Amino acid sequence: MRAATLILIVLLLLLQYPLWLGKGSWLKVWDLNRQVESQQRVNQQTKMRNALLDAEVRDLKQGTAAIEERARSELGMIKRDEVFYQILAKPSTAEKQAASSPASAVFSQSR
Repeated sequence: MRAATLILIVLLLLLQYPLWLGKGSWLKVWDLNRQVESQQRVNQQTKMRNALLDAEVRDLKQGTAAIEERARSELGMIKRDEVFYQILAKPSTAEKQAASSPASAVFSQSR
């Protein structure tokens, strides 16, 4: 009776091996499902980025507002008969002293 039980347990384990550790095992299926979910997230992010790029291309093709915005922000261009004002930040007292006497600032730093 013990030998028959032992043989049945060994057969059960041999039948279970491909299910858990073989070529098409549950572990590999689980891992592949996890990889598929990860790739789907990457694909979704790429689709969103492509949609933004597509909208930008359509804006550049159809209207001049997007081109004008890029020219102003990236190239610093202005329109004809337009006045450009640049407001500078008020310099601190240390910057004022360095600007007023650069030779003394260099001399005091070298000591």
